[in-house]
Amino acid sequence: MNTQPPIFLINLDQSTERLEKSSIRLNEQTINFNRVSGVYGKTLSDIELIKNYQPLLNKKRFYRQLSKGEIGCYMSHRKAWQAIVDNKHPYAIVMEDDFRLVGNLHDVFATIESLKIDWRVLKLAAYENRTRPIAFSHHLNDTFSLVVHKKAMTGCCAQAISYEGAKALLAATEQFARPVDTDLQHVWETKVPVYSLMPYYIEQDLEFDSDISAASGATKVKKNFWKRKWLQIKEKILNTHATIKIIESLQDMLNKTK
Repeated sequence: MNTQPPIFLINLDQSTERLEKSSIRLNEQTINFNRVSGVYGKTLSDIELIKNYQPLLNKKRFYRQLSKGEIGCYMSHRKAWQAIVDNKHPYAIVMEDDFRLVGNLHDVFATIESLKIDWRVLKLAAYENRTRPIAFSHHLNDTFSLVVHKKAMTGCCAQAISYEGAKALLAATEQFARPVDTDLQHVWETKVPVYSLMPYYIEQDLEFDSDISAASGATKVKKNFWKRKWLQIKEKILNTHATIKIIESLQDMLNKTK
C-alpha cells in the first residue's frame, strides 16, 4: 500500500463548506490532510499588511498594488511552507480549497517518491486549468512526465514542495511585492526551479473562486498599462535565460541517474 506525503490544505476559518467538500474529495481516495488556517486579507490591519508585503518594492517590481486578498493568500502559503520546514518534512503537498481530483493521487505520490533528482517545486495543477508551451519533457513512467514549461505555470491550486524548496522560498519571499504564483515564476530571483508533473491529476474547480485570494474586500486596483508591458519584455528575456539553465541542470541530474 502506498504511503502518502503530508498534505497541507489552505482554508479560511469561515469557509466551512469548502473544507467539507475538500475533505470529502480527499477521503474518497483515503488521503489525510492537515488544515492550514488561511489568512483572511480583508481583516488584516495596516501593520499586518506590511509584515512581509513591501509597497515600495511593489512599485518597482509590479504594475499594480496587491489586493488584501492577494497579500493574505501569499501569507497563507508562507504558513504552509513554514510548516514543511518546522516539521522537517522531506516534502509535502500544498493545496488551496478550490480543487477537484481527476486522477488517483496515490499514483502521483508514488511517482514523486521514485524521483532520483534534487527537485524543489512540482506543479500539480494549473491556474484555471490552462495550458502553456512546454520547453522540456522527460518521460518518467507509463503515465507521468517531468515537464519544464517555457514559463512556469501560474496558480497555486496544488504543488509539491520539498524541504529545501520551502526553506529557499521562505528566504526569498521574506519581503514580497507580487502575487505568490507570480513570484514562483520569477525563478531567476528565487533560485527555486519549478517543474510540472504531468498530466495533472488535480484541477482547479472553476465553479468557484478561491476564497484565499478572493478575500480582498472587493477593492479595485489601478493598473499601469505601460509599466506592465515594460516588465513583460524585461522578464521574458530573464525568464528565457533562466529556463535554459533550469533545463540544462535538470538534464544533467537525469543523466546521472541513468
